[in-house]
Amino acid sequence: MKESRSAGAGRLSIVGLGPGETQWMCRPALEAIRDAEVVCGYKTYLELIEAIIGPRQEIVQTGMNREKDRCQKAIERALAGKRVALVCSGDPGIYALSGLVFEILKKMDITSERLRVDVIPGIPALSACAALLGAPLMHDFSVISLSDLLTPWQTIERRIESAAAADFVTVFYNPRSRKRRDHLSMALKIISRYRDGNTPVGIVTKAMRPGQKVAITTLSEISLSGPDGWNIGMQSLVIVGNSQSFISNGRIVTPRGYEV
Repeated sequence: MKESRSAGAGRLSIVGLGPGETQWMCRPALEAIRDAEVVCGYKTYLELIEAIIGPRQEIVQTGMNREKDRCQKAIERALAGKRVALVCSGDPGIYALSGLVFEILKKMDITSERLRVDVIPGIPALSACAALLGAPLMHDFSVISLSDLLTPWQTIERRIESAAAADFVTVFYNPRSRKRRDHLSMALKIISRYRDGNTPVGIVTKAMRPGQKVAITTLSEISLSGPDGWNIGMQSLVIVGNSQSFISNGRIVTPRGYEV
């Protein structure tokens, strides 16, 4: 049954940009951005799509660590009757803004009858990175952010320990930053209690964007400063295989269990 909404109500689309290049964006994402009267986003993400933003569209831009402000501005414009696209890198439901939008709407007691919200998926960074590395995510895997800005480090350590003990392939978002130099090394040290040194490790920076870098190494040989001198940072993902993962022809493979 269709929901009834008041005439003139705005619409908020939370749009996943995927890696950012238009060739990797789904058609509904492109349509939502082009149809929007207001486009909201982090400065870097807006720069990725500047070629598809029209001159008559209002741009609402915020800096890093202004996620709540960004979502509130998008909601305000939509409640004023505008068609709004709130853009996110990757998928809006994975370490992005869709959850925050719904939390704010709940706090404001804004119902779906008053404001229509659509979540438009995008290629998440873990999928883009996995494709570049081969097939590392063919079996069960866990995804853990190493940023402790919103989650206590003790909680993150417990999650890493649990994933390692359960033999999950593990994907690390936000592996290192200027302020967090040691979290990745601590995470790999935990995993090393459960894996041997030959366990494959994939590192990808700027997946499917200009400046993309891809490297495959092992748990015992990984350089925390980054392969060939490039740094592992906030635009990087690190994928550590499980006990069955292997490297073949320059690709990481985690067997699913099919007979070969």
